[in-house]
Amino acid sequence: MAASDLPVEEHDIVIIGAGLSGINAAHRLRTELPHRALTILEARDVIGGTWSFFKYPGMRSDSSLRSFGFPWHPWKHAHKIASAAEICDYLEDAARADGTLDKIRLRHRVVRSDWSSHEQRWTLQVDVDGGATKLLLKASFVVSCMGYYSYEQSLKSPIPGIDSFEGSVVHPQWWPEHLDYSDKRVVIIGSGATAITLLPAMAEKARSVTMLQRTPSYVISVDRRSKLESLLSTVLPLSWVYWIGHWVDVWFEVFISELCLRWPRLGRYLITLDLDKKLPKKIDAAVHFKPTYGPFEQRLCLTPDDEFFNALHRDNVEVVTDVIDTADKDGILLKSGRHLPADIVITATGLHIQILSGINPHVDGKAIDVGEQYAWRGCMIEGLPNLASVFGYVTTTWTPGADSMTKLAIRVLKEMEAENATSVVPVIERTEGMPRLSSTNAKSSYFVKAVDRIPKATGVAPFYGRLNLFVDLWALWFGSVRDGLEYTKKEAKKTM
Repeated sequence: MAASDLPVEEHDIVIIGAGLSGINAAHRLRTELPHRALTILEARDVIGGTWSFFKYPGMRSDSSLRSFGFPWHPWKHAHKIASAAEICDYLEDAARADGTLDKIRLRHRVVRSDWSSHEQRWTLQVDVDGGATKLLLKASFVVSCMGYYSYEQSLKSPIPGIDSFEGSVVHPQWWPEHLDYSDKRVVIIGSGATAITLLPAMAEKARSVTMLQRTPSYVISVDRRSKLESLLSTVLPLSWVYWIGHWVDVWFEVFISELCLRWPRLGRYLITLDLDKKLPKKIDAAVHFKPTYGPFEQRLCLTPDDEFFNALHRDNVEVVTDVIDTADKDGILLKSGRHLPADIVITATGLHIQILSGINPHVDGKAIDVGEQYAWRGCMIEGLPNLASVFGYVTTTWTPGADSMTKLAIRVLKEMEAENATSVVPVIERTEGMPRLSSTNAKSSYFVKAVDRIPKATGVAPFYGRLNLFVDLWALWFGSVRDGLEYTKKEAKKTM
């Protein structure tokens, strides 16, 4: 069936994605703009995004739920590091309590988006129930909350000779439901948050677990429960404790991350200060846990209550820092000449980064490559009218960044209403030699490899990219929503 023959629905605001960012965006929009109707489209058959998608052992948050959760729907448990299942329950509870759950249309995947300047709106082509039916949604404004990685592919990190390996090769993104690793020799390739989570979870059943890393990562331990909150709960109402806990965790992370970025030697010293006490004598901290890059240039790995470090004391657990030469039928041969025997190889090597779910939007028939465009305050993309891309922080807790971007989009929507405008689009004057920085500040390998797919930044407002919560809140409260944006009024006159 041709697109022109598909059934058409008229909508006002459409949110794409029913994960954490989408549910939060719906709440903010319904609270601040209650007169605007909204619809949420979710491609999968469940809400929750990342937290309902990944199924590997030990899957949990690597941020405090006080700051990772919603300010308007507090996390009401004493423990602040939560399992994926607990987070999914929390998100569903928040969406139900807020009334957002009824606005979500599951199994509605957007496969194409077209902006018409003549109509002053988007046309979204949507596959329903896996493509069993198709329809077109007309939308005045689109809020993309689809995250930053592909659900269909992972980062390609070829391992020489892996086809000759006779055991199981597993990527955490597609964990086999019935994988039995009891009494098996497991090699986890990677040193990021996934590997740090997998190792202690698998060590309980596996014969051996070896974490093989090319370069070390920073690993810090946090308490599952806050001593401060435990004390406050004896004298204050729990609602106050949740509120205080939220802001303490948010601003402490901002403080420590900025300290480490500005004075990396001090940050490195503080993070690695007591490593030798946590690690068994068989593991050399200087070799395996002292990266060459500065803290928060990549995301720090978090382990609750020393869980990861405690697992390293087990006889069946090892960390190896080396380079793979080739795989063979029995395991992994390293450049050093050592052979790691394996029954299961887990490639925890990263995600395939993509913006807007990999869909190249079309504006008046022209495909727009978002990796070539500049990002306005990290929220809107040059050349794409009436579209906000909600993107959280990737080296610190996601939610405060996503929340500030949603609030900024709402400011723009309110400005549109005040100006009687039908569209708004970021515009930037292109000059020879102008900076083309990544709009994200992450230096993890999978972000570096995806730089061509990520919108660009100049480093100067309003096209500075994503920096930190101080900058984003300043832009939200005091930044101009005129500078760098072009509004089109209903009478088709353009103003800056």
